[in-house]
Amino acid sequence: MSEGEMTRLKEEVEEKKKLISTLRNKPWRMRRRLECLKDAQQFVEKFEGALGKGKGRKLYAFKVMMTKKWIKFNRDFENFKTACIPWERKIKEVESHFGSSVASYFLFLRWMYGMNLVLFGFVFGLVVIPEVLMGLPYGSIPRKTVPRDEQAKAMDFSVLFEFGGYCKYSFLFYGYYNNQRTIGLLQFRLPLSYLLVGVGSFGYSLMVVIRTMAKNSNEGGDGAEEGDFTFAWKMFTSWDYLIGNSETADNKFASITTSFKESIVDEQENQKDENIHLRRFLRVLANLLILCSLGGSGYLIYYVVKRSQTYANMDEDELSWFEKNEVEFVMSLLGLVCPPLFETIAELEEYHPRIALKWQLGRIFALFLGNLYTFLFALFDEVNAKLEREETIKNATIWAMKEHYSNFSELNNSTAITPLSINPADVMRGPCWETAVGIEFMKLTVSDIQVTYLTILFGDFLRALAVRFLNYCWCWDLEAGFPSYAEFDISGNVLGLIFNQGMIWMGAFYAPGLVGLNVLRLLTSMYFQCWAVMTCNVPHERVFKASKSNNFYMGLLLLILFLSMLPVVYTIMTLPPSFDCGPFSGKQKMYDVIIETIDKDLPAFLGTLFTYAANPGLIIPAVLLMVLAIYYLNSVSKAYKHANNELRKKMQMQRDEEKNRRNNKDSTNQVMKDLEDLLPKKSPISASAKENTANIQPLSELGDKPSKVSQKPGAVATGRGVNLQRDVSLAMANPRMAVTRPPGPRGPSALPGNTLQVPGGRGRGRGQNPRR
Repeated sequence: MSEGEMTRLKEEVEEKKKLISTLRNKPWRMRRRLECLKDAQQFVEKFEGALGKGKGRKLYAFKVMMTKKWIKFNRDFENFKTACIPWERKIKEVESHFGSSVASYFLFLRWMYGMNLVLFGFVFGLVVIPEVLMGLPYGSIPRKTVPRDEQAKAMDFSVLFEFGGYCKYSFLFYGYYNNQRTIGLLQFRLPLSYLLVGVGSFGYSLMVVIRTMAKNSNEGGDGAEEGDFTFAWKMFTSWDYLIGNSETADNKFASITTSFKESIVDEQENQKDENIHLRRFLRVLANLLILCSLGGSGYLIYYVVKRSQTYANMDEDELSWFEKNEVEFVMSLLGLVCPPLFETIAELEEYHPRIALKWQLGRIFALFLGNLYTFLFALFDEVNAKLEREETIKNATIWAMKEHYSNFSELNNSTAITPLSINPADVMRGPCWETAVGIEFMKLTVSDIQVTYLTILFGDFLRALAVRFLNYCWCWDLEAGFPSYAEFDISGNVLGLIFNQGMIWMGAFYAPGLVGLNVLRLLTSMYFQCWAVMTCNVPHERVFKASKSNNFYMGLLLLILFLSMLPVVYTIMTLPPSFDCGPFSGKQKMYDVIIETIDKDLPAFLGTLFTYAANPGLIIPAVLLMVLAIYYLNSVSKAYKHANNELRKKMQMQRDEEKNRRNNKDSTNQVMKDLEDLLPKKSPISASAKENTANIQPLSELGDKPSKVSQKPGAVATGRGVNLQRDVSLAMANPRMAVTRPPGPRGPSALPGNTLQVPGGRGRGRGQNPRR
């Protein structure tokens, strides 16, 4: 094959490739597109491998083949990743029947499950499994042994259900882990790993939440703007013509219908008129009522926790089940009763459903957060009491050991003192306040799971059964009236997830097994709640569209993450650890593990470097620099947003102007309108132009009534269909005429103020007749 043939063949191959890539943009019929696509693909497959030269021909053909294989592999791998997304079909089915607002909750639930799965891998891979495999076995030391007086009831269900007995002295809680600096053949540093995993869990969660918020912001929108021609786009472009399943088609039909309802609600809310003074009064009244409810719930929790501390000093046999679990019961009851109360009060405000949902989420978030921090403040009072008791037991233990050593040396006249041989179950031990805090968080989590599932089972399922089967024999229509079918509580479920995640973040440091329990909870919640919403619930009466970005949910989650981190950091930096349980026993503060590692395991210059880095003289300027950088980036972001808005306005004006040009309408630009109004109403036209233009009516016949335009603006060049009311229009397009010769010589001109008519000519400034 000659060089010219190779070049021509290469050009043809490139043209065929370009045709394949741009074929879907061609305004052709589908049959013609398929035929052209088939011919082009056959041509490329036949001649693409022959473009190499000599020995390089086979190599080029091999490269082409491998490129195609790689493209096919990437496409198949993307399809595989899409198929591996968990619960995608379930969420799409929920979205088709209940709208994007309900589906956003299940998307958020799936995202939370993925994040907790990673945290579960960190905790169990770097803390639990090393201690179980390489640490001391159960019963070898007191912290891994049930005390003698508790062994009789250690396996009772009532005790295990409250995380006592063998659960209390297992790997689920902080007190089980030993304080050995290294364990096993691998010399694994368990105390250091425990602290780094506890702090790293917050760091990883913070990174994931912020990254997700940035990704959602890039996807854009707050759900309020959909652009122009919303209903036209939904009507003509919503259907998926690749659907081949009848059930999928029904779901798609329901989804399109729901999207129309969402858009109609948005349009109605934008056009609503209201009495602004009455609306402000009702909104202020609603906020006052909700503030009173929040204050009352906080006081009730503080009172109950204080009373539980009194019960803790009493004999457990004298207490009833309610008195033992009063705190968890009251907090769960408040979380169950207050959200519907807030929703009822919010009916006074009459916000848009999307805005009302945000207010409801914020109020329930304030309720949960206030309850949680009230519980924590009361719990830290109990921790301080346990620390005083622990100090007493520690001093008594030290005094008993000293007495034993002195008595042994006096009786045996020897300094070689043998240690006491005591069974681990009989050793006196402290209250281990870290394990007590972990047990409280475990009980709160289990109580929250029970309340959530029982609410769905009795509040939704049994209610739906009663409405469905008693409607035939009842006095009124149960489906249309009271009690009717339940609606899915978006705000309550979302805030329940966020509140539960906050408890996991706070309690995971004191109870490593809490992360595994939360993974099981999220896994079962997805299946149970998907079944419940499709079986027992009906769509909201006012269907609305969810935000394009779930950043409101993520913002609440980021706030609860920051607030959950504060008690843990306070514990690490301030409170002394228990002296006889946990990986930090025997140290003044928990962070002493890091200082010990730096002193013993790292080179001296690195220790000096960390000492300088921890100097407040460096930390304070670094924090100030970070604040300035955040302020600068925020200012730049606002400037970019303003520039984008201005550019969007200019693009809209340009699009309207172009549309008016095509339709030969008046300009929408006010400046252009003013300039057009300044132009003369009638323009002079020569007698020769009247002779050459037969289709134009005389001026005397036109009068003040302008003639209609019969063609596009491009028709001006032909001299037909011109509006004689204005000789020059600023919205007029340029003549669509090919220029094939230079302009001719200008004819004789008239003096200023006079009009010179040239016989047989076209008039001043009109040039000669174009060539045919």
